[in-house]
Amino acid sequence: MKICMLVSRVPWPLEKGDKLRAYHQLRFLAKHHELHLICLSDSAIDASAIEHLKTITPHVEVFPLNRLRMLVRMALALFSRKPFQVHYFFDRWVARRVRDSIEAIKPDAIYCQLIRCSEYVKGLHHYKKTIDYMDALSAGQQRRAVRAPWYIRPIVMEEARRLTAYEHLIFDYFDHHTIISEQDQKLIYHHLNHQIHIVPNGIDTDFFKRDASECAEYDLVFTGNMSYPPNVECAQRLVRDILPIVRKKQPQVRLLLAGANPASAVQSLASENVVVSGWMSDIRPAYTASRIFVAPMQSGSGMQNKLLEAMSMTLPCVTTQLAALPIGAEHNVNCLIASSNEELAECILDLLVNPEKSKLLAEAGRAHVKQCFEWGATVQLLEDTCFRSVNS
Repeated sequence: MKICMLVSRVPWPLEKGDKLRAYHQLRFLAKHHELHLICLSDSAIDASAIEHLKTITPHVEVFPLNRLRMLVRMALALFSRKPFQVHYFFDRWVARRVRDSIEAIKPDAIYCQLIRCSEYVKGLHHYKKTIDYMDALSAGQQRRAVRAPWYIRPIVMEEARRLTAYEHLIFDYFDHHTIISEQDQKLIYHHLNHQIHIVPNGIDTDFFKRDASECAEYDLVFTGNMSYPPNVECAQRLVRDILPIVRKKQPQVRLLLAGANPASAVQSLASENVVVSGWMSDIRPAYTASRIFVAPMQSGSGMQNKLLEAMSMTLPCVTTQLAALPIGAEHNVNCLIASSNEELAECILDLLVNPEKSKLLAEAGRAHVKQCFEWGATVQLLEDTCFRSVNS
């Protein structure tokens, strides 16, 4: 089958969750189908990234987004009902080129990742189309609004409102729909939301495998794109609210904050016992250098890839219900789940002083992701539900 895949960012390197999902889906689908990858790009493109993607499929096109036109669109968005992120990514001049490219390819199916790309293909009614919502983005914005500074909160709340309406509207333009978890599926406000196929993220457990010979330099680790607001909030909560409680009993606890593009708010958290690493081309050393993974997530949506990676690396994990629920993790079975700062601190202390419990929890966590979240199985689910039936 000939599949045209449209994404909002060049899916390499893998420093963002949407890029990770697109990359692995591309990698597995290209084994059985003729894949044509069309990428938008709002930043400079490294030629090596394109070269790498062409080792997976030779059919890669990139359409840069003009910065000046982006600023104009964002200004005009104030007078629109569409989400700000849709305005940010939709360029009419680029849209003509994307559609010309698709018409030249004449694919059997179009796979569009994220609603921010949907404007480019929603009018192509003569093709079978799949939209990957990935997350219930409206719910993520609603959670973010609760904790956003007062001067940003009105914008975040407005974006949440617009996303809720747009997620409903765009549903009817596509033949198939996918999303990352059952929790997110229920948060898409459409009377047919039960028809959205659940296609979770995956993990390469052979790649994310702990080297038992490595010694832990840090007690705790948190990873992720450190400019993404929910991750920034999480890092701040961990350092400012949870660590002081832990240090009352374990004063020498060391924390590693590892991930790309640390915002100034994250960089300011660095201290003698808090290390902010910045971008790491391979995130595995961050896990192997640490004893416990902690993700006290309060906002965001979808599935936390960082949690899958940590569990696959046989790290005991402490997190919140928001992050644990989408992957089916269970308290005291394959991770520890808590809500308040005090409860999260107690979970951390429990693992720090109980190495046997820590070991058993870590092994159960790896077994869980290995059984449920291998990339091959999740992409097979996408293929079976959206592409095998395209001619039916």
